[in-house]
Amino acid sequence: MIIYNVTVNIDESIHDEWLVWIKEHIPQVLATDNFTEAKLTRVLVEEDMGGVTYSIQYRAKSRDHLEAYYTHHADRLRLDGLKKFADKMLAFRTELQIIDEFTVTIK
Repeated sequence: MIIYNVTVNIDESIHDEWLVWIKEHIPQVLATDNFTEAKLTRVLVEEDMGGVTYSIQYRAKSRDHLEAYYTHHADRLRLDGLKKFADKMLAFRTELQIIDEFTVTIK
């Protein structure tokens, strides 16, 4: 499995509007049928540049599904955010390969 991670720093002037938008955007990404789930998390650090930082982690069904997302959907979905928030948002993307997963059973 692959995690497609999008880290975004949001200018405080558009934070509330962006948060509403991202909660609508994530289901659109999931609707491409290339991912099984997504998690929206706030990064708990104070950035020197200011703003608020979030991480959105999408779990891809496979490497092929992630590539299909890039080929057929990524440009269109990225452009939506760029048009709306332009220079008030800085995003970078990383791919994480899941090696193993561990859980704790609560007794």
